[in-house]
Amino acid sequence: MHQGLDELFSPAQVSRDPADLAVWGRDWTTSYPANATAVVFPKTIDEVVGLVKLANRERLSLVPSGGRTGLSGGAVASNGEIVVSFDKMNQIIGFNPADRLVTCQPGLVTANLQAFARAKGLFYPVDFASSGSSQIGGNIATNAGGIKVIRYGLTRDWIAGCRVVTGSGELIDCNHGLIKNATGYDLRHLFIGSEGTLGFIVEADVRLTAPPEPQRVMVLGVPVFRDILKVLAAFQDKLTLSAFEFFSDLALTKVRAHRDLQSPLSSPCPFYALVEFDESSLPAAEAVFEATVEAGWVVDGVLSQSEAQAAALWQLREGISESIAAYKPYKNDLAVRISDMPDFLDDVDALVSRSYPDFEVCWYGHIGDGNLHLNILKPADLPLDQFNARCHEISPTVFDLVAQRNGSISAEHGVGLLKRDFLDYSRSSGELGLMRSLKNVFDPNGIMNPGKLLK
Repeated sequence: MHQGLDELFSPAQVSRDPADLAVWGRDWTTSYPANATAVVFPKTIDEVVGLVKLANRERLSLVPSGGRTGLSGGAVASNGEIVVSFDKMNQIIGFNPADRLVTCQPGLVTANLQAFARAKGLFYPVDFASSGSSQIGGNIATNAGGIKVIRYGLTRDWIAGCRVVTGSGELIDCNHGLIKNATGYDLRHLFIGSEGTLGFIVEADVRLTAPPEPQRVMVLGVPVFRDILKVLAAFQDKLTLSAFEFFSDLALTKVRAHRDLQSPLSSPCPFYALVEFDESSLPAAEAVFEATVEAGWVVDGVLSQSEAQAAALWQLREGISESIAAYKPYKNDLAVRISDMPDFLDDVDALVSRSYPDFEVCWYGHIGDGNLHLNILKPADLPLDQFNARCHEISPTVFDLVAQRNGSISAEHGVGLLKRDFLDYSRSSGELGLMRSLKNVFDPNGIMNPGKLLK
């Protein structure tokens, strides 16, 4: 089947083994089966170009595969597609210290880029719990955010240029790593966040920055969710934050049990905020903490005294997704303006509690940038397909609440298959029409990650 693949790639670069197809044919979503025809492992840009041209000639469908840590089904091959894994294109191929610019292949693991930056006395600030397995190409394709967006922004803000093989098999070089370039449309930004539907990113120029000073971490107990926003405003008024995260007591309970961690505070609290800031800001942070306690917004808190303690406190937040994975959670990754968060969470929580009184609901997120993660946990005795179907029933109502606040139904996990049919809750008909037109320009035969993002 597809003899052209065997002519283009060596035997070691093509697999049709069912076990391999099951691994490379899916991401972290559990709602969609893997049903790929083959998985290929290109090593060079020329091989990617050759593959895309072959796919156009033979009308083959291609699904890009990075670290497969996505949560929207964007890397799932369930309709006989060919999976294109970038695992073997995983090198740093250039570094310019004057520009603080790294040129890397798409399969480079995020943590390896972070380690390279540290070795050069620099810093790559985009970070998330899956940085040890996610890949730069996938980060770019989904415009990944993570835990430090409040200070450093999204992946988009760190990509100075990229080489892309479009859906027609053309190799284009976007922006050439420039800081200033006022020569018309910046095509680079069309591919960032496009989920592989317009082309495959085969190289990227990534900016680095000066490392931050040592960081301190506080975990605060907050009885009332809407008071977390008051705490955020109080801290931001007096110091620059590197992160401001929140999680519910249920989320803390799950991660503590999963990783055998100690409780950060002497007594449980309905909600917790995790605050990270420069060590030099410690006096200001301590003064803000005291003021929030006096105001009644915070009842207790703990402050890291070492890097090890800071890392331990971060585990309470970063370990949540892993700790609830066994519950096959139905995930919603939502964003509204920060000012809308309290009422929004109240509305969604009331809706879910009313609709599913027998389900546990686990809240956490990057509250400093308006991003909430809603996780409905599957009861052990409920079959997965029935659970997903029940949760899916209220998604339109949840998204109505998002649309009422001009929010996003996918803050950072992408659209993929999971949110595709609901995209009109965040995008107008005019926008969707333009997006489809762009898809036709860059991928005229519809071979690039078909069925994802757009219907």
